[in-house]
Amino acid sequence: MLERAGQIELPPVRRQICGQCRTGRPRPEAVLIDTAPLAMPLPALGPIDLQAVRRTADEPLFNSLMEHYHYLGYEQPVGEHLKYVVWAQGRPIACLAWSSAPRHLGSRDRFIGWSGEARRRNIRFIAYNTRFLILPWVEVPHLASHILSRMARRLSQDWQRQYGHPIYFLETFVDPERFRGTCYRAANWVVLGRTTGRGKDDHTNRPNRSIKEVLGYPTTPRFRQLLQGAEA
Repeated sequence: MLERAGQIELPPVRRQICGQCRTGRPRPEAVLIDTAPLAMPLPALGPIDLQAVRRTADEPLFNSLMEHYHYLGYEQPVGEHLKYVVWAQGRPIACLAWSSAPRHLGSRDRFIGWSGEARRRNIRFIAYNTRFLILPWVEVPHLASHILSRMARRLSQDWQRQYGHPIYFLETFVDPERFRGTCYRAANWVVLGRTTGRGKDDHTNRPNRSIKEVLGYPTTPRFRQLLQGAEA
């Protein structure tokens, strides 16, 4: 868990001991909700509420929606993280998950221009958008970029309340074989580059996983100064 949260780096796994393999936690069960089509222009949707649901009664709803409607399914976050359910007209319409950022990410590190020491010290000020789901029966043009814009204005304050420090930069991965990342671009996220397709323990210098596009969004104009600085 510490490694996945970016707090430590472990050496490569040498062997798996089958007798000690974990069965894993139960998958989230389906939750009965209204799945009637919701198709309309964004202004007709009415008020949109972004609800932080971690450690609330609605967290199981978030887990279930991600498990059953996101193509990657639900994954329990580790380290610092927040979960959101987006509501409109009394119904859930979207979900977002944010977690601690990957420690090493070449295109992002070059964009920020920080040193290795500054990265180790200030990586906690970056949040990684691990999941973004618009529920499949919701067809509202420009909804996704609207939610991302709202989220970018709010997330740092929520992180401050939860963990005692703000967020200066947001990042995410987009699989270009599946998506174009249009909603992120429309919300003014910047394309930083692409991943190498190699894990941190790779010794072959050859891609061994899908290559992702990396996008980022500063939550403050001073993000470089704050992330590069001795004390952010």
